[in-house]
Amino acid sequence: MSRLDKVAELGCVLCAHFGCPGTPAEIHHLRDGQGLSQRASDEEVIPLCPEHHRGRAGYHGLGKRAFEQRYRVTERELLALTRELLGR
Repeated sequence: MSRLDKVAELGCVLCAHFGCPGTPAEIHHLRDGQGLSQRASDEEVIPLCPEHHRGRAGYHGLGKRAFEQRYRVTERELLALTRELLGR
């Protein structure tokens, strides 16, 4: 099983942060300091459910700043939680 599969199997890290663990998730790559044409690292990924990833109230629907303001948590904090859940 690949690392990305293990991350996705965790379920949405944002849902878990709010007390609803186990929501099916897809992979969101963090893109800090990267241009659009640069490949994002598979080491800096978080699992988000489709709504929190691509939905109107999700990262790509709101944009980074609005997402972090709405949920009062940063991508980096969600990455730290993801790594903790993975046991690393």
